[in-house]
Amino acid sequence: MNTILVTGAGNGIGRATLLHFHGLGWRVVGLDKDAEALAELRAALPASEALLLTCDVGKEGEVTRAFARIGEWLDEDALDCLVNNSGIADPYCGPLANLSLSAWQEWIDASLTAAFLCSRAAVPLLERSRSASIVNISSTRAVMSEPECFAYAAAKGGLDALTHAMAVSLGPAIRVNAIRPGWIETGPWQKAGERSEPDHRPRDREQHPVGRIGTCEDIAEAIAYLHHAGFLTGQHLNIDGGMTRKMIYES
Repeated sequence: MNTILVTGAGNGIGRATLLHFHGLGWRVVGLDKDAEALAELRAALPASEALLLTCDVGKEGEVTRAFARIGEWLDEDALDCLVNNSGIADPYCGPLANLSLSAWQEWIDASLTAAFLCSRAAVPLLERSRSASIVNISSTRAVMSEPECFAYAAAKGGLDALTHAMAVSLGPAIRVNAIRPGWIETGPWQKAGERSEPDHRPRDREQHPVGRIGTCEDIAEAIAYLHHAGFLTGQHLNIDGGMTRKMIYES
């Protein structure tokens, strides 16, 4: 049985990915700061097939402790796929002149530092697999910007660079790719107290050449594709409904 580890697994893309792979017959490991969200997942998944740990993946000590427990749980088995999904969902930080260093660091640590720490810890476990991969969840904001998203964009741009750096260094044993999600509706994949149903305007859908907003399932399916695509590494895949290819003018 294959095993996947997903950071930021409690809600949104992480939750959808964890459940998608469990539905495919994989064992799943989830890390998240949100203990309430993990408790919901723990109640829904067999303990023999799911390990869900509360962990701030931007902090070295917490990552070290979590991976010690993961190693025990795996015993001699391999970790086959690591998904570095954690991050601060809200990209807006306000005017640059008002952005504190501590706030900047929170965005960087939640995404970029976390990916470094978890990838470093996961390498020995991934090297046991016959077909190991890492998928980093970046963002279309790594390559295009909206106002006042400085720290988020920098974190995701750094994650893009880390992706190709790891690909050339960890191969051929471990392939490393990134997904850049565009507008993804995460409401149906939040924990119970924060769950919501999509309510999109026609103009929201019309911004996308495919005619709809993205879903968390779209990203989970793309992760599965990248894991199985054995001749792909160091790549950055936009999953955005074509939005980054369409020029949009204010009317």
